[in-house]
This record gives sequence, C-alpha cells and structure tokens, in this order.
Amino acid sequence: MDDIKVRIFSLGDSALTVEFGNTISTGLNKKAINLAGHFENNPFPGFIECVPAYCSTTIFYDLAAVRRSFAEFPTAFEAVKTLVNRSINELHISRAETGRTVEIPIHFDPESALDLDYIARNGGLSPEKVIEIFTASIYRVFMLGFLPGFSYMGEVDDRIATPRKETPRTSVPKGSVGIAGKQTGIYSLTSPGGWQIVGRTDIEMFTPEAETPSFLRAGDLVIFVDAN
Repeated sequence: MDDIKVRIFSLGDSALTVEFGNTISTGLNKKAINLAGHFENNPFPGFIECVPAYCSTTIFYDLAAVRRSFAEFPTAFEAVKTLVNRSINELHISRAETGRTVEIPIHFDPESALDLDYIARNGGLSPEKVIEIFTASIYRVFMLGFLPGFSYMGEVDDRIATPRKETPRTSVPKGSVGIAGKQTGIYSLTSPGGWQIVGRTDIEMFTPEAETPSFLRAGDLVIFVDAN
C-alpha cells in the first residue's frame, strides 16, 4: 500500500484498530478490506478475527496467546502493531479481493416503501423519480454492522439523500431498505431503526445456520432492481 498514513490504537486489551482515514472513500475502504483479508489468510498465533469498517480495520486477538508467542515485545499490543506495520509495508491495493456484483430486487409498494413519499417530498421529486434515481446507481458495501448481516452501502445520489428520522421506529420490518444521509442499507432482521425506508427485499440477508451467514460482504457491489 503506497503513501498510507495510518493511525493504530488499542481497543481494550485484546484488540487494536488500524485507521486509514476518516472519510467515506472507496480507496480507504479497499485498504481496510485488504488488510483484513491478509490476516484472515495469514493468521498469527493468537489471532481471532478482523472486522473491516468504512476506513479502518479492527483486529481481535487472544491476549495470552500473543504474549506467549511474542515474548520479546513488552505488550501484546506492541507485538500485533509490529505485525500490522510490516503487513502494510508489504501489501499492495491491487491485491485486494474483488467483490461480487449482486442484484437485489426491491418492492416499492406502499406497504414496503414506508418513507418513499417523505423522501420524495424532501427532495422535491415524485416517488417514481426517487425509484428511478435509487435504482440507477451501483452501491458499494463498505461494511457490515449494527445487526448481523446489516450492510452499510453508498453512496446515495444527492437528490435523494435524506436525514435519519428524528424519532426512530420501534420496529422496522426485516428486509427493509433504508436511506440515512448518503448511506443506504438493508435491515437483516426486524429491529428498531431510524433510517428512511425506501423499499423492501424478500432476500434473506442473514441466515445463522448457513456456512456464510451474511448474504452480503464488505467489498460487494449492489444493484437494486424494481421487483414490482
């Protein structure tokens, strides 16, 4: 990875975060995913898992196992930090895993698109135009979080970017597709939530018993199509 200025800091006594920046950026997100993939494929003694986010990667490790295996370092944090710095110097962004392109059908009927009219009014558009704009873009899955399998995607066209609700719903139906600012995401489970609901998909976004429980993964590209 060339010309990367990173910040590495501890997250408790058994994790550290590698921060590549503080903006929503495809380039920074690729770096975060690339670093996570490196350690998933080349785990060190005591490695547990990596969790990539928008522009950072958090590495979780077994404190005692790292101390046993890297006794020359004063702390487990210093040992893992050294491994991270070595990896960053060796990795190249071109080696990042290429995400899949996934097509997801969306229902835009009134029972599914709970906030479509509000999104339209907020942007001075018709509901039909909102649907047209929303389905015209390709969205990158930057990260998973909030709920198991919940996908944070972007970026939403400025014309339909809409703030979160001032008062969240107590229950958002599973499969609901929401907009929050320039982000979009799919509620993988029924949950409270404050995103503006533009539609709903029938695809199961989280299947706990599956070998790969989350339908989407960081780095995927998503195309929404009108299922109506």
